[in-house]
Amino acid sequence: MALSGLLFIFWRIVEFVTLIPIIGMLAWFVNGFTDSNQLTPNYILVLFITSVLAGAWALFTLIGYARTRHSGLFVALVDLGFVGALIAGVYELRGIAGQNCSNFSAGSFYVDLGPFGYYGRQSNSPWAANVNKPCAMLKAAFALGIMNIIFFFFTFLLALLIHRNHPEDKVVVKREYHHSRHGSRRSPRRSSRDYDYRPSSSRRSHQSSRRQYYV
Repeated sequence: MALSGLLFIFWRIVEFVTLIPIIGMLAWFVNGFTDSNQLTPNYILVLFITSVLAGAWALFTLIGYARTRHSGLFVALVDLGFVGALIAGVYELRGIAGQNCSNFSAGSFYVDLGPFGYYGRQSNSPWAANVNKPCAMLKAAFALGIMNIIFFFFTFLLALLIHRNHPEDKVVVKREYHHSRHGSRRSPRRSSRDYDYRPSSSRRSHQSSRRQYYV
């Protein structure tokens, strides 16, 4: 296996391992909003859906690497698409970057967090029992999302390299010619058409003329 293949498998494993925490943490938020009969905000939903799809894609290409290396260009394009999708998810969650999770009790992001923030604390929601926890989880998902942007860009370049080293299989037809030491000699064969054809009537007339000569 080439070095590019080993690096591709390594970074695929890293991607899958780092995507699992994002999926788990954001699934907790989705469950909380659903349990409170509220719509999940886009800054959570976009990164959550992207992480689920990216994790499934990483696992699929990791298990079926033998097929992946013969379609490296397609894998590279999909990885590049996930780079863009992860950038969009991280951009939506950018508001958590400036929050202080050790004292998460003020700010617009705290208000918009629904059952996990201000309104959850006012209604004594169990999801807002510890408001610093949701802040820390979202900030961790934000950081892991940025890391996966870099990881998927690495695998995008490696997939292009794999495509270059393992082009699509081409059918090659080989013809073998066997030469003997002595060339084969074939005596010319004459067909029945090459012989002179004389009708029977001419032969009979010739024989009758000979008989008349000896008499």
